[in-house]
Amino acid sequence: MTTDTHQFDLHRSLPVPPERLWQLLTDAKLREQWGAPSEGTVLTVITSDLRVGAEERHRCGPADAPEFEVTTRWYRLDAPHDAVFTETVHVAGETIATSLVTYRVSPEAGGARLSVTVAVSSFVGPEAGAEFHSGWEAGLNNLAALAARAPA
Repeated sequence: MTTDTHQFDLHRSLPVPPERLWQLLTDAKLREQWGAPSEGTVLTVITSDLRVGAEERHRCGPADAPEFEVTTRWYRLDAPHDAVFTETVHVAGETIATSLVTYRVSPEAGGARLSVTVAVSSFVGPEAGAEFHSGWEAGLNNLAALAARAPA
């Protein structure tokens, strides 16, 4: 099977200052609150080490059986401006995809602007790109709702 690629950019204006948005993006416990894309799914952080070169591991998927194991490696952390990391997704010991993600945070009137760029390499077929896209869209919608509830 060939490697399929997909790239997309997402943007959100959020009612929080850049420093608070940075915390929402990088704090493991806060990411658990917004990272699962839909009702009935979970994102559970197993280990978190927020340093350049360090790894984080989490599981995600249906709440009763989160089958996706994700390894995150941080490459750039420039608070509160930008972060770059990879996420490699495994299911039952098989690597199914790797993505390169870039967060850019900038101040704007009333809060902060978040731009997210995701480049996905799928090892299981072209449909994974659309699945990553919809997962990120839903997660960022959850992030916006969380930011609106607790802007401080």
